[in-house]
Amino acid sequence: MRVITEPVVAGFHPDPSICRAGDDYYLACSSFEYFPGVPILHSRDLVHWTQIGNVLDRVPLRADTPSSGGIYAPTLRHHDGRFWLIVTNVSGGGNQLYTTIDPAGPWSGPVPLPEVAGIDPDLAWDTDGTCYCTVAGVSQVRIDPSTGSVLGPARRIWSGTPGAKAPEAPHLYRIGSWWYLLLAEGGTERGHAVSVARGPSPSGPFTPCPSNPVLTHRGTDHPIQNTGHADLVQAPDGSWWMVLLGVRPGGGTPGWHVLGRETFLAPVRWDDGWPVVGPLSSGPSPVVDLPVRDDFDGPLHPRWVSLRRPPDVTADRPGWLTLHAAGGSLDDPDVTLVARRQQHLSCRVRTLLDPGTGRGGLVVRLDEDHHYEIEVFAGTATVLARIGPLRGVVASWSVPAGPVVLGVDVTPAQPSDDPRRGPDVLEFGVVAPDGTLTSGATLDGRYLSTEVAGGFTGRVIGMYAVSGTVRFDWFDYAV
Repeated sequence: MRVITEPVVAGFHPDPSICRAGDDYYLACSSFEYFPGVPILHSRDLVHWTQIGNVLDRVPLRADTPSSGGIYAPTLRHHDGRFWLIVTNVSGGGNQLYTTIDPAGPWSGPVPLPEVAGIDPDLAWDTDGTCYCTVAGVSQVRIDPSTGSVLGPARRIWSGTPGAKAPEAPHLYRIGSWWYLLLAEGGTERGHAVSVARGPSPSGPFTPCPSNPVLTHRGTDHPIQNTGHADLVQAPDGSWWMVLLGVRPGGGTPGWHVLGRETFLAPVRWDDGWPVVGPLSSGPSPVVDLPVRDDFDGPLHPRWVSLRRPPDVTADRPGWLTLHAAGGSLDDPDVTLVARRQQHLSCRVRTLLDPGTGRGGLVVRLDEDHHYEIEVFAGTATVLARIGPLRGVVASWSVPAGPVVLGVDVTPAQPSDDPRRGPDVLEFGVVAPDGTLTSGATLDGRYLSTEVAGGFTGRVIGMYAVSGTVRFDWFDYAV
């Protein structure tokens, strides 16, 4: 059997939640400190996904939202003709609920749930219309989803597997005559797993599956690790499927994943009333969020994100993206940044920059303490690296005045017997008219990985300005 190594939604798309409306599937993911928040993707076959919008596209996050803070683990459901999304802002606002008729947006303003404590909130409705909200822990409370008020005390309904840490990501389903409670356990690192229990009512009592965990890759050499945080969906043909997060570590020991937690797909069959999860499946030809070139001739595509707030951009030069600087460097949380997720282990990025009298460039970012960039200012190109407490100039050289094409090539490290080899290398430079990248510096990618930096996000690649006004004519992401 072929081992599946491709996600169905590649790059930093963690904590997937899925629902179906007719023949259409919709998927939501966590977004943390990035704005707009909670990307919404659409598919007709569970394999080919297109981002159609973002739920949280109006209200910025608080300025003091830390990296890997902010927006955690949404649940997306279709009920009574509407789409419902519940999510936690761990950095201010707590649990909030949003609704819409069209998942592409606009979505409603938030309905706060101040009396619902905990992260990873789930929504489920009983046949009598009662709405249950279940959170990590695992506790449950009845709510009025139109007002956010609770309709009784919270109660613990299942503790998960004895000895397993971090029971989280609960999802509750009515399937046949049983209510099933799906749960992530073991933490979102290498010990991650999916377990399930069932009971006669939404509140249990719940009996765990004798084959728990129903999915885990811990202790294996599978190329996909950290598998967990799953959600179930039934296809129109009656088949069942699971979406879940996983990572693709590279390099030597301990293995570094750089794209963040990605969304994978697995088939599910039912045996004696319990779900049996098959091997991860990507279908015939998974395609990520294409096209990959943006000429900035209209509104920004929903794939573009900034940090905590809408970026300070204008269209004062037609066909160009004009960034107005904030922050003094990419170490600052309020820097002006427009970026997209890195979605391939190997990729090539180019952008045409007109710095004018400003300073800005092209960055590969994991967080404020871990980023590599090439920037142009006053006729000089500079490659900089920030790794934890260390920040330094790696290379610097003169470039002609006027617009310049900046580039970064990301290449997986070649296999070797060295257990210390990193996952990939990043080459930064200026691109000549014939398309050749004149390299200024080649950097080890392990320092832009979760295993080094910590946290819950993945790499983004984009454009930034840290002084004055900087303009970009186009941005091209290729594989």
